[in-house]
Amino acid sequence: MTDAPKRQLLSADAVTAPLRYVTFRRIWLASLLSNLGLMIQGVGAAWAMTQMTAAADKVALVQTALMLPIMLISMPAGAIADMYDRRVVSLISLVLSLVGATALAALAWLGYVTPNILLAFCFIVGSGMALFGPAWQSSVSEQVPGEVLPSAVALNGISYNIARSFGPAIGGVVVATAGAVAAFAANALLYVPLLIVLFMWKRVSEPSRLPREKLNRAIVSGVRYISNSPSIRIVLARTLFTGIAGGSVSALMPLVARDLLHGGAQTYGIMLGAFGMGAVLGALNIAEVRKRFSGEAAVRTCAIVNGLGIAVIAVSTEPVVTAAALVVTGAVWMLAIALFNIGVQLSAPRWVAGRSLAAFQAAIAGGVAIGSWGWGHLTDHVGVEMALLVSAGLMLTSPLLGLWLRMPPVGAKVDDADMLADPEVRLAITGRSGPLVVEIEYRVAQDNARAFHGVMQEVQLSRQRNGAYGWSIARDIAEPELWIERYHCPTWLDYLRQRNRTTQTERALYEKSSAFHIGPDPIRVKRMLERPFGSVRWKDDTPDRATTEVLPVSTAAGSSA
Repeated sequence: MTDAPKRQLLSADAVTAPLRYVTFRRIWLASLLSNLGLMIQGVGAAWAMTQMTAAADKVALVQTALMLPIMLISMPAGAIADMYDRRVVSLISLVLSLVGATALAALAWLGYVTPNILLAFCFIVGSGMALFGPAWQSSVSEQVPGEVLPSAVALNGISYNIARSFGPAIGGVVVATAGAVAAFAANALLYVPLLIVLFMWKRVSEPSRLPREKLNRAIVSGVRYISNSPSIRIVLARTLFTGIAGGSVSALMPLVARDLLHGGAQTYGIMLGAFGMGAVLGALNIAEVRKRFSGEAAVRTCAIVNGLGIAVIAVSTEPVVTAAALVVTGAVWMLAIALFNIGVQLSAPRWVAGRSLAAFQAAIAGGVAIGSWGWGHLTDHVGVEMALLVSAGLMLTSPLLGLWLRMPPVGAKVDDADMLADPEVRLAITGRSGPLVVEIEYRVAQDNARAFHGVMQEVQLSRQRNGAYGWSIARDIAEPELWIERYHCPTWLDYLRQRNRTTQTERALYEKSSAFHIGPDPIRVKRMLERPFGSVRWKDDTPDRATTEVLPVSTAAGSSA
């Protein structure tokens, strides 16, 4: 056997490995049916809109109505996924989508659907899927071990795109023979298997020793983590731009079928199927691409090929040529999105996984939603062909973003660290007592001052993304070897969360900063209550306003504070 077939077998084995796990396999198969129903409804909704109005912006708004909820509610959805049982959240969100799909089918059967009603119920179905997405995706790591997680992410993309390959063609036949109402009813029916499988899943939850955050605080924590994670910020920015520039294909596909290819619902379904088949091919090769290319090289190549494919779609009037171009664009689109998704999943610890994935969903859905709206309006002014050519131009120039926003290297999944013992406290405080001020005193040789300061910049990001604010590092001008790290936490409970959210990588970073400490005395950590009033229970025998802990330099706990 030659090397190439061997590599293909290894790649296929890597992609299918998660299917060996029963829970993942059941949920994956059921989600395949659910995605199939969603594709069938999408064909029905888009084609029904073309029958009710000739306005390109209204047709493109179908895609916006389905994707906009993901952008609007993804962060609350991610916080909910991190705060509550992800299985229960998934069930509730699926019920919402089921109700929306069923109501749309009933109204269509009664003949009450108008363009605005159609968009409204697409928005409801999209809202259910927006709530479902973070809970479902962040639970994948609970269904498979970490070494096959990238393959599981790719398989989820394959599930969607297998449905995209066959669903639109089936949807085109259903719409052509039985009308849009049958497409809406099929979607509602195909939600049922996934509801049953999730109901049967015996998820083992790991209750936290600390009480859960309130929703608004959980959202703030998620935003703070992402804003202090350079790698995730870069991935989200590239994802958003890719969604805006490349979203023209899905948004304008009905018009490509109708105006450029002069076809009907079946042509539209076949074109979407070609795109989906390409996406499946892309997902099957994600492991090989990650092995051969760096993240930046892979994303740049996908963007260039995608731009060339969109240009061919714009100028082609032959269904065969357009379908071939859609296979290529589907493959590179899926590869790029999978690379972005894997980058986020492997970079986020468990406590914020749902919110990180929600931000990714918001980036791609927001990009597609904004792009769909923009491409629809541009098409009204310059036509389908010119709009697609503009999209192709943006995709071809997008690799220039790598000069400023270079894709970070992606390694193994970050490992959550063990819980730390609570610090000794002699002052009677409650979980709501605060703000809390933490000071950590280091003694660093003057020759190492610059290196120590550089490491502390990384420590700053770690403290801040896990919950600290007002971080600073100061050097004593009278005693240059003395450095003081200082930061705040809103309450005592927030402080306990912040110190236990650190990953093993961050603990190693704290070890690195502690290694600079010199002298006979260990690192000293002070935890002080800034305002000892309100929720603080004063006792006459505890006049101290601070707790002090002396920690050995040789452990990460010292610098973990």
